Amino acid sequence: MENQLAKSSEERTFQYQDSLPSLPVPSLEESLKKYLESVKPFANEEEYKKTEAIVQKFQNGIGEKLQQKLLERAKEKRNWLEDWWLNVAYLDVRIPSQLHVNFGGPASHIEHYWPPKEGTQLERGSISLWHILNYWQLLRKEKLPVHKVGNTPLDMHQFRMLFSTCKVPGITRDSVINYFRTESEGHCPSHIAVMCRGRVFVFDVMHEGCLMTPPEILRQLTYIQKKCHSEPDGPGVAALTSEERTRWAKVATKVLTGDPTVRWGDKSYNLISFSNGVFGCNCDHAPYDAMVIVSISYYVDQKIFESEGRWTGSDKVRDIPLPEELVFTVDEKVLNDINQAKAQYFKQASDLQLLVYAFTSFGKKLTKKKKLHPDTFVQLALQLAYYRLHGRPGCCYETAMTRYFYHGRTETVRSCTVEAVRWCQSMQDPSTSLFEQQHRMLEAFAKHNKMMKDCSTGKGFDRHLLGLSLIAKEECLPVPELFTDPLFSRSGGGGNFVLSTSLIGYLRVQGVVVPMVHNGYGFFYHIRDDRFIVACTAWKSCPETDAEKLVQQTFRAFSDMMQLMDIAHL
Repeated sequence: MENQLAKSSEERTFQYQDSLPSLPVPSLEESLKKYLESVKPFANEEEYKKTEAIVQKFQNGIGEKLQQKLLERAKEKRNWLEDWWLNVAYLDVRIPSQLHVNFGGPASHIEHYWPPKEGTQLERGSISLWHILNYWQLLRKEKLPVHKVGNTPLDMHQFRMLFSTCKVPGITRDSVINYFRTESEGHCPSHIAVMCRGRVFVFDVMHEGCLMTPPEILRQLTYIQKKCHSEPDGPGVAALTSEERTRWAKVATKVLTGDPTVRWGDKSYNLISFSNGVFGCNCDHAPYDAMVIVSISYYVDQKIFESEGRWTGSDKVRDIPLPEELVFTVDEKVLNDINQAKAQYFKQASDLQLLVYAFTSFGKKLTKKKKLHPDTFVQLALQLAYYRLHGRPGCCYETAMTRYFYHGRTETVRSCTVEAVRWCQSMQDPSTSLFEQQHRMLEAFAKHNKMMKDCSTGKGFDRHLLGLSLIAKEECLPVPELFTDPLFSRSGGGGNFVLSTSLIGYLRVQGVVVPMVHNGYGFFYHIRDDRFIVACTAWKSCPETDAEKLVQQTFRAFSDMMQLMDIAHL
């Protein structure tokens, strides 16, 4: 994967798109069987029997009719889920995007050639931007390698959404506009926007057919910084993108026609530059998933590492036009809206507990030596950590990718399985032998590994159930009892997972999201040969949750699991 991310290729980036298989519709019987299995950890015997009867009624009744409608839709669309998922998961959501929906993270350069150092912001920023723009050119020329698993190509459509893409607020539903084009497709916007002290500037990164060099970009950034530091701050209209979506939509037209202030929350990619030369990003989640930003982040980090963080080319600066400021005409009403947006953003941000920790006793190398899948290792450790901390199973969402299929994005792996809970219970029972604990842990590993494989190959059930519920809605039918059953939401359905998790990968890139629910956690991690890096979030206002305690318990579980394997002489 590392080679696929960082190097150019003879294959064209998007050449396999038309030959990818369509997203399949899973078997109704299989999906319902898997769903029933997933609710068991959260039900007593009576509750489970009731849900079992509801599922059976659904399967023999309205479910079969909805399945046929879904199959008809799949005949007309290569990805029957694509539009639905974009709308339901992102564009119809009315909560503020910037904090609740977007993902972000720090740049990895802080670990090697770019440690925090005052006075380096602009020089480093110009070099970082130059590498980002080279990545943009790889996409334009279709020279970014096709991601593959073995020899099987994966869908690359989401990479078209990284640049020249923005979400536009709507009263009831947002929309995504995208102006990216490959060179063979025609003209593509080539300007960037720079936000500083509540003001917005734009400049074209191409001059006379050539990409600007770092010294030329540095000249533009220096001009903007000097202007902003010597003149009053701007109104900070970008803060409005952190507002509740409908309120933002109502003020957007007035602002655009006529903190949160240094990032545009609806933009597909914001590079954030701090005065001490440290960088981060904030990205709208609607157009693409985290692996896109992982790819570009790793590419830039590798280039900075290879060059030792320096520009060794010419210092010559051509005669290029100065940046142009975008001046927003705002009245008292809009200024009040901006202040309100800032206030609500800072209030919510101050309530967020966010921790990043590294477990350095071992990592991928040792877990693989023990024949344990590293990702499953983290997921089961997290299950044990939650069980120990809260005394009950924690319904968990782990992201699986479905990019084997045309325009595939994600599926839900429900990590809290019957097998995982049995193992957690055994770890808390002093009377259970080490052999039995180890046996139950390996059963949980096998179950999770199979679920991940099923979900990645179109055999998951959460997106399938979503599709069936949306068919019912489109047909103006009553909401099936399956979706109003308390066990549906208690097991995580309808966006109620208390653990929202994702493996970011095995590269030196880290990101973070907020919890899916108020009494939950966000838990993103990446795995290296010698360590696990975890970013965990929780809401301070929730008395039940504590991100630091969850991470501590997870690291304890890492050690317990490895010790269990050692003691068991495997």
